[in-house]
Amino acid sequence: MSKSKKLEFRPNDYVVYPAHGVGQIVSIEEQEVAGFSLELFVISFEKDKMTLRVPTNKATESGLRSLSSPDVISQAMKTLKGKAKVKRAMWSRRAQEYEQKINSGDLISIAEVVRDLHRTDDQREQSYSERQLYEAALERLTREVAAVSGADEISAAKQVDEVLTSRAAAAA
Repeated sequence: MSKSKKLEFRPNDYVVYPAHGVGQIVSIEEQEVAGFSLELFVISFEKDKMTLRVPTNKATESGLRSLSSPDVISQAMKTLKGKAKVKRAMWSRRAQEYEQKINSGDLISIAEVVRDLHRTDDQREQSYSERQLYEAALERLTREVAAVSGADEISAAKQVDEVLTSRAAAAA
């Protein structure tokens, strides 16, 4: 792996780690592990009060990526407007697929989960596990929208909610 590929992230950069969503690189540190010197990205996930250390040479393999471009954000918003695609599979299989999409770190996949699990007030009640997955996906989407637009999470959440509400209104 080339040096330039390895150091594409710098301290204070916001990044997306698939299993945890948006975090911020606090520093890049050297650590000795089993007699080898290892360079690590130290990533802070403030909301989860968690710090993750990812070896810089494994960053790309682990799925660590930069924030989405504004184009990808608008594509995600377009995805939210789409019609929910709910497969006829058993819930356990669908739940597994939703979880994989959320943990893929792919914003469009995450938007699909939000779209497919979104319920308006007059729709049937969500099960506990549906709500958990929906909220996890919604939180990931909202945090990335906020980080990309430089807005706070509340206005990002409002933006996402307006898109979902407009979709529901159009469907009615």
